[in-house]
Amino acid sequence: ELGVFSNRPHKKSARIVGEVLGKYHPHGDSSVYDAMVRMAQDWSLRYLMVDGQGNFGSIDGDSPAAMRYTEARMKKFSEEMLADIDKETVDFQLNFDDTLEEPKVMPTKVPNLLVNGAS
Repeated sequence: ELGVFSNRPHKKSARIVGEVLGKYHPHGDSSVYDAMVRMAQDWSLRYLMVDGQGNFGSIDGDSPAAMRYTEARMKKFSEEMLADIDKETVDFQLNFDDTLEEPKVMPTKVPNLLVNGAS
């Protein structure tokens, strides 16, 4: 919906986090931003999901910059997780306030848990 595809310009991380909070996850911005940061760190995942611009931390444990200073967009790999979302390949459910539908699972073409693992 925000158009954060790999072939489009980066968007402010705070805007992306705000969109997620407002539509899908109303439980605090730090968990959303922390997840997005992890998906942009090449030492955290084998195949990155987020193309981050700015300070997303370091392997030495340095913290990422605040979300107002960073920008992000999806990597091509993560776009494959959404490729067939409009083709009724997965079931949908209402979001937390019953205003939008969200997929119960991602209709991914790639086995993300096998490729990137989980923690």
